[in-house]
Amino acid sequence: MSVPSLADAAHTAAALAAVLLLAWAGRAAFRAIRQPPVIGEIAVGLVLGPVVVALAGHGVLDTLLPAHVLAALRHVGHAGLMLFLLGIAHELRARGSATGNRAVVWVASTSFLPALAAGAAAALWIDRSGGAALRGDAPLSSFVLLLAVAFAVTAVPVLARILADRGMTATTAGRLSLQAAVVMDVPAWLLLAVAVGGSGGDLAVPSAVLAGCVAAVLLVRPLLAGGPAGAFCARSPAATAVLLAAATLMVASATEHLGLTSLFGAFAVGFMVPADSDRAPWSAAVGRVARIGDRLMPVFFLVTGVTIVSGPLGGMPWSVMGAVTLLAIAVKTATGYLGGRLGGESHATGLRLAALMNTRGLTEIVVLQAGFSAGILSPPLFAALLGMTLITTCLTAPLLSLIDRAAGPEEGAAARPAAAQTRGARSDTGRE
Repeated sequence: MSVPSLADAAHTAAALAAVLLLAWAGRAAFRAIRQPPVIGEIAVGLVLGPVVVALAGHGVLDTLLPAHVLAALRHVGHAGLMLFLLGIAHELRARGSATGNRAVVWVASTSFLPALAAGAAAALWIDRSGGAALRGDAPLSSFVLLLAVAFAVTAVPVLARILADRGMTATTAGRLSLQAAVVMDVPAWLLLAVAVGGSGGDLAVPSAVLAGCVAAVLLVRPLLAGGPAGAFCARSPAATAVLLAAATLMVASATEHLGLTSLFGAFAVGFMVPADSDRAPWSAAVGRVARIGDRLMPVFFLVTGVTIVSGPLGGMPWSVMGAVTLLAIAVKTATGYLGGRLGGESHATGLRLAALMNTRGLTEIVVLQAGFSAGILSPPLFAALLGMTLITTCLTAPLLSLIDRAAGPEEGAAARPAAAQTRGARSDTGRE
């Protein structure tokens, strides 16, 4: 492996600094218009490459981001994603322990299963009508399963931030939507691993790796919960964070090398980390790692956007993007409302659940990127589904405002009883 020159290293550092600065500007702009700031960060990263190409051509983009710089940024962005997912997995496990009441079960099941079916139906429609140029050449089973997951997920980190910004974390709708999203995302990640593992046509090795990861989680977590590991975590949280980061990157690399998505390797390490105890503040160590990943995520979005324009994108399938967006909104809002009502909640709470369960955000971006990297999604379809993701997520805040106005002063106030306490609260991962 050749050692990069000083000029190459300086070029990479300058590109990294520029990406992070632009991401900060995107967050500030979207915060000013009362949208989740992370959507501004995502949007800036995704459109930066296409905008440069549209204004100045591919030659200028290649000069700004030559192959060696883009390769370095790809590694940085991928590492940031893995470290961020460690925090997400740990948070999902912690939040998941609080779920289990009747309303959560209804909201999760009605939002998840019909959305899976709708995504599968959309995949079959695209397969029949879009042709190989749009669908790609991955096995049909992986394609159907990936779109089913893409329709079903609800973004826990973005949802948590929206609830905090609006003072809804302690409300019935906020609590139910977040807990239901946690319940749904765990099987969604497992299904994603199966879809990506089967994209090569052979499920035997990926299935064995998946089973091995699950067994490792069950075996390693009790070992970390007490004894020397817990004592070391309490004594050296910074060193523990370094070891967790190294373990995450190594396990993620190993699972990808063995035919399973690296995302599942990062998730496996996150689920291995035990809950906090009096002797071991594991969440503090995980939080340090996740914050580093959080800061590097804009690089992941930039590389994703540049990858889109570098591939054979062809004409944007606007009709497909419109169709999948309408279907995604319809199924998530209808089933979110239905789940709330079946769970015994009021009409107003059901409406708020309908809006909140339609939040896809960062989780959807990661799912789509995994499918794109595995060759399951073609560049045009990937771009169309990214558009659907941003549209559905940006709808959440305006829909909640409309519902608050329609509910009247009394119900609108009741929907935000803890605004003073929850304003500015952040999830463990720091994503907004």
